Amino acid sequence: MNLTGQFLVSMPSLEDERFFKSVIYMCAHSDEGAMGIIINKKIDYDLYPDLLEQLGIDKPLENKKLFLRYGGPIESGRGFVLHTDEIIRKESITIDKGIVLTSTIEFFDDLAKGQGPKNSILALGYAGWGPGQLEKELTLSNSWMNLTTDLSFLFDEEVSNKWREAYNILGIDPNKLSHNSGTA
Repeated sequence: MNLTGQFLVSMPSLEDERFFKSVIYMCAHSDEGAMGIIINKKIDYDLYPDLLEQLGIDKPLENKKLFLRYGGPIESGRGFVLHTDEIIRKESITIDKGIVLTSTIEFFDDLAKGQGPKNSILALGYAGWGPGQLEKELTLSNSWMNLTTDLSFLFDEEVSNKWREAYNILGIDPNKLSHNSGTA
């Protein structure tokens, strides 16, 4: 099963604080491992004015929307932009229909000039898994559920309820899930 372009939703029993009640957009998934961006952990702009200034994003972006997120524990000082595909650079990686990942400084310049895509998420860091690790977390430790849904879910600026909203889309009440897992 390839999860590229899908969402991972953490199970209520996942106790790792880095991923507790997380929703992750999967950017890549293969035999070599997996990479995704946590999309529901806000970072307050006021806490990172120096970073935004370094990236040249220290002013409003006209009618464009840029959301700042904690993308994951790996390379948390590096910015990754998950965005719609109106603008694609040669370094951009197309993930799924309409969604692209870019992390070049030139792209940050475009954002600063208001020439970026209509929707984008600037994430600091990412979530990553080695070969077979995510598969074990899905099947053996029952840490995640996967979800396929539309782009409005990805770029919705309301993140405080995104984890619960993901379960609503799945038609599941997370409070009723067993904390025990097993294999059949």
